[in-house]
Amino acid sequence: MSRDNQKDIEPALERQVTPQLRQAVEEKSREGSITCAVLRSLAEELNVPYRVAGAAADSVGIKVKSCELGCF
Repeated sequence: MSRDNQKDIEPALERQVTPQLRQAVEEKSREGSITCAVLRSLAEELNVPYRVAGAAADSVGIKVKSCELGCF
């Protein structure tokens, strides 16, 4: 996804996104998306807030789908 199509990410959240988190989100994604349940599980595993995990997904152009809680 080009930068033109990416969401604007809140700077305070973006600063908390580590390269490890970005890589983990990319590895868990399938066909450019990741489910809410998988992203929440990943956030818990890496001990980061859901919003930071969502920012990581946004930063690499991964769409969050099947969101049950409205976290992302």
